[in-house]
Amino acid sequence: MTEAQHHSASASCCSPGRPEAPQDAPKSTPTITPTVTPTTTPPGALEPAARAALVSRLAAAAGSQLSLIGFAADRFRMGSEDPQAYSEDGEGPVRTARVEAFAISPTTVTVAEFARFVQATGHLTDAERHGDALVFEGLLDPAQRAAAPAPEPLTPWWRQVRGAAWFAPEGPGSTAVGREEHPVTQVSQRDAQAYADWVGARLPTETEWEYAARGGLDQQPYPWGSERDPEGRRRMNIFPGEFPQGVVGEVGTCAAKSFEPNGYGLYNTTGNVWEWTASGFTGGDAAAPGASGAARSGSDPVLRGGSYMCHSSYCRRYRTSARTCASAETSLGHTGFRLAFTPARPD
Repeated sequence: MTEAQHHSASASCCSPGRPEAPQDAPKSTPTITPTVTPTTTPPGALEPAARAALVSRLAAAAGSQLSLIGFAADRFRMGSEDPQAYSEDGEGPVRTARVEAFAISPTTVTVAEFARFVQATGHLTDAERHGDALVFEGLLDPAQRAAAPAPEPLTPWWRQVRGAAWFAPEGPGSTAVGREEHPVTQVSQRDAQAYADWVGARLPTETEWEYAARGGLDQQPYPWGSERDPEGRRRMNIFPGEFPQGVVGEVGTCAAKSFEPNGYGLYNTTGNVWEWTASGFTGGDAAAPGASGAARSGSDPVLRGGSYMCHSSYCRRYRTSARTCASAETSLGHTGFRLAFTPARPD
């Protein structure tokens, strides 16, 4: 793929949203993915009792402590004007940004942790209510691919899979068992916010996320420095081969504590999964550090960090300044979240 093609690739290649209704149909009632509980269970999907048993099994692996890394108020140089950056994504210009005191989790929320939340609250995710979610076609067998439509013609590697959900990320027949310590995926921003509310936390703003993701380094593209693979050593989970069909290794998520943490102790702030933030894509931070985290009206929430589907053969959005977006109700197989917290101010 040429450099011109690199720069013409829209953010939707990373995170397509749910298909909109046809022009002659009300947008509040999409015809492909209704926002109500399906009246029929997708073939092979779990019945309620089996789902409850699976949730209990996954939740058993969750720890009991919420770990956070705290930061004092500070300033840093945010964004990038590096040749690798995508100016059309709003990565630049480089500007001085300020964060107030906050804390952030060292890892993304795991499958086991999310299972404990579902077990305690009975939460039903957007993917479950819609009845489907988006899955990378390389994780599906030929029969599954044939049965799953591609919601956007420009991104045919995304398939809309009936029955895909956080506990069955690739749809019926798949399972999150064995991936308890991986980031939870197939969760919308609304699901992420519900979890954050449950634990008394919130989603990070985009500015907070980038400050923490950089690990104390100034204007470096990766959390460890300037080279993607220093001394030939793989430092993050990105696509193994030429995207999307030239796979030369395993594709998918890895454990949330895989690879070395950055200088602040955060794991996988580039690669593995995109992460929901509280900020709207068109206007920077949509919420003050103490706000609940809903994106600004009229804009989609920002996603940060890149994922296991990123590769330089298609895009380079696996850097600390890279950004994309998706609608708040979209559920994707390469997207998760981590938590942030605002400490109480002394009187």
